[in-house]
Amino acid sequence: MIDLSVFTNLANIDLGALSDKPTALTPGQKEGATSLWVSPDGKLDIGVWECTPGRFTADRSASSEFCYFLSGKVIMIKLDGERYELGQGDAIMLPLGWKGEWEVVEHVRKIYVLQS
Repeated sequence: MIDLSVFTNLANIDLGALSDKPTALTPGQKEGATSLWVSPDGKLDIGVWECTPGRFTADRSASSEFCYFLSGKVIMIKLDGERYELGQGDAIMLPLGWKGEWEVVEHVRKIYVLQS
């Protein structure tokens, strides 16, 4: 039997203690995440992530990512310097191979879908 998965109140789900962001360019930047569902083959991961203000590098060489922002504000910066401001209710698709920086302007929380 094929079943469905339901996830509620994702804006308030407890992610536990935040930890240091490994790719942070801003000292002390923290992040937290939890997977809600992972496909049996491990190639699709859906979850919730949040991060404190600051800047960090991002490299989508191994997977593409869809992001839907539940709260906060970010500026996505492409390698060529082009910038996109995103906040609550916005979404972005980072294709396989995308590289750039995130500037978290306000503590942010998003739903992510990673596909490898």
